[in-house]
Order: sequence, then structure tokens, then C-alpha cells
Amino acid sequence: MSSLPQDTLKVALIQSDIAWLQVEQNLSYFAKQLSSLSGYDLILLPETFATGFAVECDIKEPHQGPIFQWLARQAQALNSVVGGSVLVSHKGKKFNRFYCCWPNQEFVVYDKRHLFCLGKEGDFIDPGASRTLFNIKGFNFLPQVCYDLRFPVFQRNQGDYDVMINIANWPAARRSHWDTLLAARAIENQSYVLAVNRIGTDGNGIAHDGGTQAFDYKGKLITQVADHQEGVCTVTLHKKELQSYRHKFPAHRDADPFTLG
Repeated sequence: MSSLPQDTLKVALIQSDIAWLQVEQNLSYFAKQLSSLSGYDLILLPETFATGFAVECDIKEPHQGPIFQWLARQAQALNSVVGGSVLVSHKGKKFNRFYCCWPNQEFVVYDKRHLFCLGKEGDFIDPGASRTLFNIKGFNFLPQVCYDLRFPVFQRNQGDYDVMINIANWPAARRSHWDTLLAARAIENQSYVLAVNRIGTDGNGIAHDGGTQAFDYKGKLITQVADHQEGVCTVTLHKKELQSYRHKFPAHRDADPFTLG
């Protein structure tokens, strides 16, 4: 991992096309992209990076299966935390499962909670049951997947995270929503937001134009990958600056209390 001061975190976000159901081709491509990255604390890949968003297809990937093992090997080789989502078989359906793997073989899991009813996603995917939080170098993270972005109550910062992640196959047809909601989540939660989206047209004919980007805790765009292009953007997060802003503008103190069922 990077040798930056303890209150900083170095992150790389990878934007790419995804070959439909071509697991070996996709893993080979991402392995090449990752091999050029060194000294990063966290590297993020798009949603369903190994298959595309093929939720209706017969995918037999088990929990901690070959794609997960590939992620774990990349984390170990790069000495970085590496994350992305995988379609994992589950009781006749699947989970859209975000894995985050550490170099020491530890990992965390978050199953996508919100399923797109218009696309009948729930016919093929089971929803996750709860939020997941994890920590890297003193930064607390909340991982989310694509459509989760539209549901701010589930993502409400309760003083438990500093960085929200959203990895996606977000369609170009609703790109303006993606940009607006990412900035809104950063502002209302006073957190960094790291967003990774794919490009290209998937096996269902859905076009994606990118939008991989990072926002600071004020909702200001820090960096992004150019639309319609494969590429990597990098960002350094600053914990002390985040804490100072929250201290000077403590809007969280006025938030309404709530619980999630």
C-alpha cells in the first residue's frame, strides 16, 4: 500500500467496457490494467466486472469462487485492497455481491440491496439484508451498488462512514441522474463519494457512457475519467480535512433520527 501519511488514502478507479459473459477475457483485461498500478491503498472495478450485468443468464459462480479468488490474488500481488461486484449463485437466484479483498486474504461482502423493478431484477437477484461497513487506514467506507444510489435513507451517514463507494452499470439514458445523485450523496452525508461506472453496450443492448469520478465531502468534483473512454482516475483522500469541515459545518447534528428495518 502507499506510504502517504496516515490521514491520507490513495485510490484508483477503473473505467472499462465489459465483454458480455466472457469471464476469462475480462479478467485478462483487468489484470493488465491493474498491473500498471502500484502504491494504491484501494482499487475499484465496475459492477459485475467479469460478466457484465447478465442477471438473467445462468451463472454458476459460487461464493468465494474463481472470480473472487482472482480478486484476492490481485490484492495480494499489488499489496492493495481491491473491490468489485460479482454475480454469485444463491438458492436458484443470485446475489449481486460486492467483494473487497485485502492483501492478507481478509475480505468483506456487501450484497446489493435495491433491485430495479422495471428491469425485473428481482426475478433473478435476491436483495441484500443489511449495510456493510469496513475500514482502510482509518477511513470508514460504505459500499453501494448502482441502483442503491437512488435511496438516500439507506445511505444516510449516521456518523459511521467517511467514504461512500458506488460501483455500477449505470445506463447512459439516465446519466444526468447519476451525476446529480452522486454529488447530492456527498453533500448530504458530508463524505467523499467514489463512483465507478462502465462504458460500452452490454448484451441486452443497453448503452453506458462512463461517469467514473470522485467527489469531495462538499459535493465538488475532484477527478473523473473522460466519457466513452477506458481509463483510470486517481484521487487522494484527506481525513483531517474531512474532519475539519464536519467540525466547522456540523449539519449532521440537525439530522432527523431514524432506524432501518
